[in-house]
Amino acid sequence: MKIADALRLSGEAFLNALYPPHCAKCLADTDSGVHLCLICAAQARKIKSPFCRQCSQPFEGAIEGEFVCAHCRDRKLHFDCAVAPYLSRDVVREFIHRFKYERQYFLRRPLADWMAEALEDSRITAQPFDAFVPVPLHRARYRERDFNQAEVLAKLIAKRAGKPVLSALQRIRYTTTQTRLNREERMENLRNAFRVRHASLVQSRHLILVDDVFTTGSTVEECARVLRHAGAASVRVVTVARG
Repeated sequence: MKIADALRLSGEAFLNALYPPHCAKCLADTDSGVHLCLICAAQARKIKSPFCRQCSQPFEGAIEGEFVCAHCRDRKLHFDCAVAPYLSRDVVREFIHRFKYERQYFLRRPLADWMAEALEDSRITAQPFDAFVPVPLHRARYRERDFNQAEVLAKLIAKRAGKPVLSALQRIRYTTTQTRLNREERMENLRNAFRVRHASLVQSRHLILVDDVFTTGSTVEECARVLRHAGAASVRVVTVARG
């Protein structure tokens, strides 16, 4: 365990001993280790059928059975599917932002609980996988944030699944924020931003790529592309939420 992680965990344990547990959304009392009450948990908007089997984009309309949305149908994608159990709205979006940008590290647990639901999706259970691979941060961004949210979540769900976490990817080019870029601009912004550390780590392996949010899919697509080019047998994606 890294020193920074150990300090965060010890600080969290101290606060839990000092203050009664409560809901991180409404401050209602909760059981020990529970950071979201049932009322606030009901605000989390689950992605329900019909949705795109490739990217989980929900569709409000009368469609029966599986379908692929226009964005995925018109593109050659290197990941088999991207599974997100929730929409990035309300309490889900709030917790992700507080975890990433406000360093509220304890929120990793409810986020991991939500992400773990993706592992029960038939697109994941249909074929065994070998390992989890977190989307990496550039070292400069890592210094700013002091942790990689994708890596933290990957370790938590990997422990539940009994699978290893591979630090197989490295972000070698610093990219500007993507929040104001469209899909094409994001893809260009990320071109050649990642590399595989050691091809032997991923060759012939079925991998689960982990990130916090799937928005346009440009980040996970570029990661999946370099993983497949390095010899990965397949790449599927799990995230907490779909933007």
